[in-house]
Amino acid sequence: MQILCTNDDGILAHGLECLIRAAEQIGDVTVVAPDREQSATSHSLTLHHPLRPVRRGERRFQVDGTPTDCVMLAVEALMSERPDFVVSGINHGPNMGEDVLYSGTVAAAMEGLALGIPSIAISFAGGDLRADIAKLNEQIDVLAPLLRHLTSLDRFPRETLLNVNLPPRRREEIKGVKLTRLGRRVYSNSIQPMRDPWGRHIYWIGGGAISWHGSTDSDFQAIQDGFISVTPLHLDLTHRDVLDTAETWWRTP
Repeated sequence: MQILCTNDDGILAHGLECLIRAAEQIGDVTVVAPDREQSATSHSLTLHHPLRPVRRGERRFQVDGTPTDCVMLAVEALMSERPDFVVSGINHGPNMGEDVLYSGTVAAAMEGLALGIPSIAISFAGGDLRADIAKLNEQIDVLAPLLRHLTSLDRFPRETLLNVNLPPRRREEIKGVKLTRLGRRVYSNSIQPMRDPWGRHIYWIGGGAISWHGSTDSDFQAIQDGFISVTPLHLDLTHRDVLDTAETWWRTP
């Protein structure tokens, strides 16, 4: 099995190294990842300058671009054969609810899906990586059998990626795996007003408080309860329920 590993935290990220160690237990791994932090780049492509892949070892490349760039470049230029799976992660932080709209981790898997390749995005739902690094290391032994299971499904869902979130718990404290739907999250006070050295107003997006809500089968609830969350996502953003009930709200102009 040929597996393409990538991420949005950069080629040197500890989460990527953990993913590689898990993926190598089930297949041949090629790594194509950004040369620096690319969190929250979503599905952006680099169009205004050429990309320069740098070889860092056997089947290891760093790219001066986004996670989406990395997957496209890997599949169409760098790999000698098409991968059987694209696996993105392990992200340093959760990707649940609306996070999937911004996440470079999820976007890399989305690009694999757009190219017709079964894809999986994986995130570690902890906060401070330094405090949780021992837990992340232990996730290798949890993730390897999970990847083996997901990649061996008789019918991996078509036109779908699987968004996996790992709970920030010790290995023996993880209760199992749940199939979930996206929850909802709200950021409060996430824009920080500041002044630059010349006294001009600037604003920094980030930080603030996060609140979660959703049904009992949502991703954040599974993580809170100590389960691994697996959420199927697809590219079609059509709101089918609204489309099917158009007679209740739509009037032809």
